[in-house]
Amino acid sequence: MTLELIIFIATIVFGILLYWRESKSNKIYRFLNKLMYSEELQMKPTSKKGFIYDQNFVMRLVYISLLFLAAILVSKLILPIEIATINLFLSSILGTLVGTYLASIIIKSTKVIEEQTDNLEDLVDETINKGKEIFEDLKIKDSKVEEDSTEEVKQEPEHSKKSARERLKDKGLM
Repeated sequence: MTLELIIFIATIVFGILLYWRESKSNKIYRFLNKLMYSEELQMKPTSKKGFIYDQNFVMRLVYISLLFLAAILVSKLILPIEIATINLFLSSILGTLVGTYLASIIIKSTKVIEEQTDNLEDLVDETINKGKEIFEDLKIKDSKVEEDSTEEVKQEPEHSKKSARERLKDKGLM
């Protein structure tokens, strides 16, 4: 069980490295494509498709299974020990598939982050500028409120110049 777990984790890393290498260059796939197909059916020079990169699930499974089947056949011929069992074969295929999908998520997310970095910087700058404007507006409003309150305080003594008796007479109550 521990050997299977170690191989599973190692093949996840192998799948990540395999996917990353194919995302950079697909020379082997391009070479085999030129060998197998006529010029009309060959892939375009701008295509980045590889054995694992830009493939659907079934084709990834087929290519990875063929890779590990060849590795098991070589290990059976070279090594006198029976090390390649069905459990290790299946865990290595599954680990490599998981690794390729993890790598595809990582690579696609880094591309999206790189594209959005410029927009994010602009958004942060705009937010900072809006915050500064709001802060300045609050300062201006606070100073206006202070001026208005001092004017109100000054206006109150003007009303109190008349005595209470005179105000009652003005209202007609006395």
